[in-house]
Amino acid sequence: MLESSSQQTDTTIVDFWNGNRSEIRKEYEHQVLHAILTVTISEFGPFEIKENTTEYPGLEESFVFSKQQHHLFVTIAGNQKFKSDDMIMIAKPIAKNLLGYRIPIIKLTDVDKFTSSSALSEIQALKNGIPVSWSDATIFRHNGYTVAEEGDFDDVFERLAKDKFHYTAFGANELQSVFKNQASKQIGLVVDKNLMFFYPFPLVFYINPKMPELANRIEAGLERIINSGELDKIFNSYYANIVSDLSLDKRQVFVLENPLIPVEFAQLKPDLSGL
Repeated sequence: MLESSSQQTDTTIVDFWNGNRSEIRKEYEHQVLHAILTVTISEFGPFEIKENTTEYPGLEESFVFSKQQHHLFVTIAGNQKFKSDDMIMIAKPIAKNLLGYRIPIIKLTDVDKFTSSSALSEIQALKNGIPVSWSDATIFRHNGYTVAEEGDFDDVFERLAKDKFHYTAFGANELQSVFKNQASKQIGLVVDKNLMFFYPFPLVFYINPKMPELANRIEAGLERIINSGELDKIFNSYYANIVSDLSLDKRQVFVLENPLIPVEFAQLKPDLSGL
């Protein structure tokens, strides 16, 4: 059973963990959850979102249900920190596959290493800085890229500025927010203008395995806002101009295989027409 508010016993409190992510992702994912819960009020009753933005370093994230007892959160499908019996996955992407379009943040002094004519072998030889326990490290290694897996999100740009690696890559849905709020604080870092990596990396809801009723509500509500077009409206309110803003259609694309992706998402391919 979900926790009920002491002020209004028929109001369902939903404990939503929304930490370990960029500010724009926090806002977007909260808005999607609110829309889902709103369209299911008639069937499941009123709700209150109890949002928690605590940062859980490294593998601490894997205890988000078992230890911290949160009800749900959004993460990439196939998150390697979780086994199938550790969560209920709602297999419907909430942000298309925008997180899977990964754009490098680099040092200004290294712009000549990242050109539209760069060969795959040249880019594979450059060191990609990825925080410890992020699934991206496994994906890039699987595809023959050089990876420096160390530190966390809070210090990744400081380490890049100190020449610990050549670049770090973030999804198109959060790149601008991440650069403005974190990377720009380090002198000499810029967003690369020429290259982009792609792999299947959809964002989905993970639900506490002890809460199948909540999972049913999220799945039903998500289906409704997909069918009504409301999810597209939310997406477009954040990302309507993302292709032109980041010149996604003008970049050289390196397509990577994601060995962690659940089978239902394995066939995702680069498709800017859907953005």
